[in-house]
Amino acid sequence: MNNRLRVLRAEKGWSQQDLADRLEVSRQSVNAIETGKYDPSLPLAFRLADVFGLPIESIFLRD
Repeated sequence: MNNRLRVLRAEKGWSQQDLADRLEVSRQSVNAIETGKYDPSLPLAFRLADVFGLPIESIFLRD
């Protein structure tokens, strides 16, 4: 699944660690989601949406 996570994170000026801290996950998890190696669980996808103040479908894109 493609996503806009790296772009959204950069717009906020956050490092991967900053985002990981907000989500209460590891930096490696954020990296894996950004690079498409891991698709987040639904609860984590909702937390991402909350952190960015966006609907899930504006973060994650269909292939």
